[in-house]
Amino acid sequence: MPNSKTPPFILVDGSSYLFRAFHGLPPLTNSKGQDTGAIYGVINMLKSLINQYHPTHMAVVFDAKGKTFRDDIYKEYKANRPPMPEELRGQIAPLHEIIRAMGLPIIIEEGVEADDVIGTLAKQATEKGINTLISTGDKDMAQLVNQHVTLINTMTNQLMDVEGVKQKFGIPPELIIDFLALKGDKVDNIPGVPGVGDKSAQALLNGIGGINEIYQNLDKIADLSFRGSKTMAAKMQEHEEQARLSYQLATIHVDLELNCSPESLCPTSPDNAQLQALFAEYEFKRWLNEVSNEAASEASSKSTDVETTPDSSIDRSQYETVFDREHFSQWLKKLRAAPLIAFDTETTSLDYMEAELVGLSFCVAPGEAAYVPVAHDYPDAPEQLPRDWVLSQLKPLLEDDSCKKVGQHLKYDKNVLANYDIALNGIAFDTMLESYVYNSTATRHDMDSLALAYLNHQTIHYEDIAGKGAKQLTFNQIPLEQAAPYAAEDADVTFRLHQVLWQKLEQEPRLKSILQDIEVPLASVLSRMEQLGVRIDSQQLAQQSQDLAKRIDELEKEVHEKAGEVFNLSSTKQLQHILFDKLELPVIKKTPKGAPSTSEEVLQELALDYPIPNMIMEYRGLTKLKNTYTDKLPKMINHRTGRVHTSYHQAVAATGRLSSTDPNLQNIPIRNEAGRRVRQAFVPRAGYKIVAADYSQIELRIMAHLSQDKGLLDAFSAGKDIHRATAAEVFGVELEQVTTEQRRSAKAINFGLIYGMSAFGLSRQLNIPRSDAQKYMDLYFERYPGVLRYMDETREHAREKGYVETVFGRRLYLPDIKASNGARRKGAERAAINAPMQGTAADIIKMAMLKVDDWIRKSASDDVFMMMQVHDELVFEIAEHQLEAHCATIVSLMEQAAALSVPLEVEAGVGINWDEAH
Repeated sequence: MPNSKTPPFILVDGSSYLFRAFHGLPPLTNSKGQDTGAIYGVINMLKSLINQYHPTHMAVVFDAKGKTFRDDIYKEYKANRPPMPEELRGQIAPLHEIIRAMGLPIIIEEGVEADDVIGTLAKQATEKGINTLISTGDKDMAQLVNQHVTLINTMTNQLMDVEGVKQKFGIPPELIIDFLALKGDKVDNIPGVPGVGDKSAQALLNGIGGINEIYQNLDKIADLSFRGSKTMAAKMQEHEEQARLSYQLATIHVDLELNCSPESLCPTSPDNAQLQALFAEYEFKRWLNEVSNEAASEASSKSTDVETTPDSSIDRSQYETVFDREHFSQWLKKLRAAPLIAFDTETTSLDYMEAELVGLSFCVAPGEAAYVPVAHDYPDAPEQLPRDWVLSQLKPLLEDDSCKKVGQHLKYDKNVLANYDIALNGIAFDTMLESYVYNSTATRHDMDSLALAYLNHQTIHYEDIAGKGAKQLTFNQIPLEQAAPYAAEDADVTFRLHQVLWQKLEQEPRLKSILQDIEVPLASVLSRMEQLGVRIDSQQLAQQSQDLAKRIDELEKEVHEKAGEVFNLSSTKQLQHILFDKLELPVIKKTPKGAPSTSEEVLQELALDYPIPNMIMEYRGLTKLKNTYTDKLPKMINHRTGRVHTSYHQAVAATGRLSSTDPNLQNIPIRNEAGRRVRQAFVPRAGYKIVAADYSQIELRIMAHLSQDKGLLDAFSAGKDIHRATAAEVFGVELEQVTTEQRRSAKAINFGLIYGMSAFGLSRQLNIPRSDAQKYMDLYFERYPGVLRYMDETREHAREKGYVETVFGRRLYLPDIKASNGARRKGAERAAINAPMQGTAADIIKMAMLKVDDWIRKSASDDVFMMMQVHDELVFEIAEHQLEAHCATIVSLMEQAAALSVPLEVEAGVGINWDEAH
């Protein structure tokens, strides 16, 4: 950039950055499923540019829709470019809206490209001696560079002036058009002259001059010292028309008649209120916080007669840190007197079995919060109250069921306190669960996200005080000057979040019931299961690891033999090369970046006709099993309990289903022998057996209840085999005449419909023509018209309301139900059909867990332990002498968990391990 104290006139090539952000950055979406990656990339670039140059004159220029004059000159212009992806198209209007709200002028001129608008304004500025900075990633713009015009690639922050153009292209800016005309441009489909590349173009232009000079001096080409110079004159002569056409196409027009001038393009003050709304909608939380603070400052400076949003900032200076017994006693009195306490623990680890208590924080009213440190042990740490003494003082309060507590993910705190022989009772509310029940998809449900979403408050992040990565401090190492405000803020923010979220839930009685009657009490049930853990036979797993390693090695050799070369089976790139370049297998699907996909779905389809994909799938499955389970589970056995302790998550799956991590118990395969062998390593304590109690066909029963289809209701009420009954109806045969193949097809239809499967999907699953699959589905809907009616009504309800509900009122919001992108809309419609069934099944098993846990605690003593929850199954350890009685009770309680229009059925299996019990 030429030296000048005056900020440059900045012209931004918006279209260039839009495509670069879309293709160059990881795909981002907000919680509603809207694509936001390109918006984020472009706005981030604009903010960086503004912060760096503080321009007084600036414009962002975009291509208009439709054809330009270049298409009239050459109909194949840009014909190679694929159509704009729907995921990008949907981001253009929001991006324009945000840029305008930032106060930046936008220019979109019909019939020309953004390059031409930028070229015209740059020329006007040059004529007036105004220094111009063009922000672009487009090499064509190099033709505009002169003593007043510089390019900047904001993605790399690289500047290109006249000398920079010479260094990059080997020619001065005034020859760039000629350069592009000679070598052509594959991206824009500018033909150029065949056989001319970068080096020959540079040699021609530097040796003779531009296109006109070259055609006047064709005889001089042979004397130039570049490869192919002797035959180049003939090529140039043969393709003269093409070369001159290419020159026209590559020329940026700099003489457009525009309704603006460089002097008129001045940024205005941003519309902070609109930016707040837009940043909130697209969930750009850092920018939302920045603009919210600016809006708050604006609001506070205005007249008090105007009603404004209260300042969202929280005053951390009022928090108290408790170091002595007298101060602690004062807070203990406050806690006993408070109708509701917000409570949080600070520990040394996220692993609740290993975590040591470092401190506790409390809040009794917004802003009235304190932190009680008990184990900060960094050098020069101040003296703190003894942990054992503090806990002995708090134990009666924490265990008192009448002392109501609210927390953020209190299940974790309950588990930590259990390690200190304290049973946390009186859990009345949990802000994580309140947010999750209110809207499971609106935001993530961690405290930082909730504070921003519902309080418009930026919390102190743990990384802010502890650092990141391998050098991150544990909480006991953090100085109290930083630790205390962080910890007290957790309790304060929790209290405030509860006030906001509870007010919302009180207006939705069914959601409030889901929270109070299911989710909050379930947290304590899950805590007991987590603390119990599961017993693992590590010797069995060690043997399985050896066997898996042997089979993995065999598979690797077999694949290498069939491929004809050695390659890394875990490398997507190398696998793509083998399958699609070398073996020339058909490309079924492409990744967002255009490479052939090697996803599981693709491999399954290819495996129908080719051997290697099937072997790759087996290799992947066994490698995952070994890495995730057989190698890892023995290392996860707790040294105190001798058992493995998972973490169940209530606020992850949008439908209400539980998930688990460390280890993930939900993902151990059951359909293959290797997965079942892993389950064989889950064993009971001595004198006990494993019992697995599983709901039978629960989602189909829920479908019968929701659809009220007479055929389905009758079949379930009569206790018929539903797949056999469906086959009899669809294929028009007597029940006893149904073949195994017909039952298999009926089962695929029954389960396929639950997941919104199309005729195409069914045809692939059954390996039959699509027309036959469509015929089966048509017959199904003829026999079960209530199902079709339910599906149509549910889609319509989802479109109208934006959400669907379970039988008990849990909601799943579907932001894509009105999406312009057909694939997304169809996906939302499938979710609309499935979510009420999957969500109702989740509600039912949670209610069953509450019933069974209540029975165990009241009457079953140490004869039975509820150990795991996996999908529609509960797994128990039951004393051998009580097996029959306890199994019968569990089955009965689970079947009575909910009353549907058809009976719930539970099957209980018994075994010496989990696999045998299933």
